[in-house]
Amino acid sequence: MAKKSTNHKIIFGLKVKQLRLQKGLSFADLSKQTSMSVSYLNEIEKGKKYPKQDKIQTLANALETPTEELTSTKLSHGLAPVGALLQSNFLNELPLDLFGIDLSKVVEIIANSPLKVGAFISTLVELSRTYAVREENFYFRALRAYQELNNNYFEDIEQEADRFIKLYDIPVGGAVPSTVFAKILEDRFNYTILNDGLDAFPELQHLRSLFNEKKKQLLLNGKLDDKQRAYQLAKEIAFNFLGLKQRPFTSSFHKIKSFEEVLNNYKAGYFAVALLVNRESFIRDIRAIFKSEVWQDDCLLKLTQKYQVSSSVLFQRFNVIPTFFGIENVYFIRCFHNAEKDTVKIDKELHLNRKHRPHSNGLLEHYCRRWIALSLFKQLPESNSTTHKPVFGIQRTKYIGTQDEYLCMTIAHPSYPVPNKNTSITIGLLINEDAKREIQFLNDPAIPIHEVNVTCERCSVTDCAERVAPPTIINKRNRQVQIEERLEKILK
Repeated sequence: MAKKSTNHKIIFGLKVKQLRLQKGLSFADLSKQTSMSVSYLNEIEKGKKYPKQDKIQTLANALETPTEELTSTKLSHGLAPVGALLQSNFLNELPLDLFGIDLSKVVEIIANSPLKVGAFISTLVELSRTYAVREENFYFRALRAYQELNNNYFEDIEQEADRFIKLYDIPVGGAVPSTVFAKILEDRFNYTILNDGLDAFPELQHLRSLFNEKKKQLLLNGKLDDKQRAYQLAKEIAFNFLGLKQRPFTSSFHKIKSFEEVLNNYKAGYFAVALLVNRESFIRDIRAIFKSEVWQDDCLLKLTQKYQVSSSVLFQRFNVIPTFFGIENVYFIRCFHNAEKDTVKIDKELHLNRKHRPHSNGLLEHYCRRWIALSLFKQLPESNSTTHKPVFGIQRTKYIGTQDEYLCMTIAHPSYPVPNKNTSITIGLLINEDAKREIQFLNDPAIPIHEVNVTCERCSVTDCAERVAPPTIINKRNRQVQIEERLEKILK
């Protein structure tokens, strides 16, 4: 008999258990009828063992069911959701090992309570359909959880970046020109680099790069500046140097095939940042900024100039703060601003040590315009301007109705080369004893202090000049309280 897959074992075990319970048989009863040990039957029902043909026939006779029915992969109506889950290969796609979860334990949960698990799965499927949750959303959320569990710091990748830097004598105290990475790709990895390779394809102008694996060609968008080009080349080096086989071939995902692809893309980006902004050098820079008793408005701009990197790359390197400064309550958010429609979307977020405010809201509500992450958009040049310089800002943010206060540093810039789009990236540090110990400029009076909320719909402030939507959630809650108070009086 051919070796059975995990799915076959699980389905077979589910059927044996369902039939045994329907007939009111205990393990001891079935063991007596089949001459199989209780432990062996238990292993079968948990999906860990698949018996040989003679034992299948014995089980079928004891359970009074045809052998073909017992070995079929079709499940009853009540177990159909579990069957759909198994057949979809979803369990194999889950990055369980990243979170220390054994697949056999998940299988055991399914086997122990198949009807409850089936109902739960059906509920999740319905919710995902209702809120249009796609497979790639799950992959990105799993990646974010993985980053958060590791404080967004990965020593193994850092060490590989250090090894590469020594191997190829990469500069560590400042800028690394894109030509350095281009030469390594061409000489070491036999790449052909076309700096304007995407310019002939109007439908691909939103991409920064495209890798043609068959020809080993890297096609770049001709509108990229040297900072953007250096990042794309460094990331391409990462795929090769780290041996990351499953990978996207476009700079931004067009179609996601697996979680492994998402994870490898993140690792490549992490490696690229580690090459462009040397860890030890950056730690010294941040320590010097934190030791100053006065906030220097141009300190972040100077860092982008020192390393000749984009603001996005610079802020990714702030991942060293929890590990090397002991400030663990940190969040990162990236916002996209549609200049034509004046709408804002939180595109990426990362919360270390706990869930912080703000965080994305999928209910089409309007984010608070008092956030530095949003207010900086007003300082950017018009979308048709040829100026692509970023603007920087800092703010002490107090959340209304809570004790939470954050020090927020933000960089906003046009999403060049994409027209009419802007991006802001914010790092928020919870102002607690850890932050007060490390950051000497916290009480600089030049740093503005603003009371904020998460969305306009959930904000009770009545005299907010920045409000862009009525407080519908607050009003609904107030009406509910009034109804409950009235009912309580009537019922008394």
